[in-house]
Amino acid sequence: MQTLGMAGTLLIFAASCAAQNTPLPIEQEPNHKLLLHNDFVELFRVTLPPDGRTLYHTHSRDRATVELSNTSITQQTFGASENAPTTIHPGDFSVTDVSAVGPYSHRVHNLGPGTFDVLDIEFLQRPEKPSEATTVPAAGENPSARAYHWSLAPGAQTPEHTHHRPYLIVAATPMELKMTTPDGQLMTHEIKAGDFHWVDTQVTHTLVNAGTTPGEIFEFELK
Repeated sequence: MQTLGMAGTLLIFAASCAAQNTPLPIEQEPNHKLLLHNDFVELFRVTLPPDGRTLYHTHSRDRATVELSNTSITQQTFGASENAPTTIHPGDFSVTDVSAVGPYSHRVHNLGPGTFDVLDIEFLQRPEKPSEATTVPAAGENPSARAYHWSLAPGAQTPEHTHHRPYLIVAATPMELKMTTPDGQLMTHEIKAGDFHWVDTQVTHTLVNAGTTPGEIFEFELK
């Protein structure tokens, strides 16, 4: 039993080393936990403790990220040196056009002091003819989607706006979110950082921060 245990440990160690030196498809990177998959998007949540690292993994599609935590990280492109540290905050986000940067492989190192917590949205298909209708001026976009970013003080609300295309709504911070529609319907939700909802019907609404602390929320609408 001792010999088999040692052999198993060596095999696991060898496999881990190989994975660290060979980029994996994002779906196989063990720190990327799949939360949502449909025909249009894959949504992953990545959580790393202080000094934790992902394995090298490859992003080959248009994507977006939303940071959920306060910490400091480095990123290391496969075959290159580790980048300088970057401090991140809840509500920081990025939108990437893979045709501009190309598929890329990297790993992330959480320097701390906090937990690294991020949502990674991979867009699975680009539209042949993108919609020209925009909800409001986009905070960022790529060929697959537009990002709308709402920073809401307590009691603040967004303009009334219409989503003509499917979209993913994501909370970057906790908040009491109230949604109202033109016909007077009202829904209130206590949401946590990282909560999300996929909507595939046309919606006209206003978003209100009904809580007592500032809130950060995003809507990623397909083109």
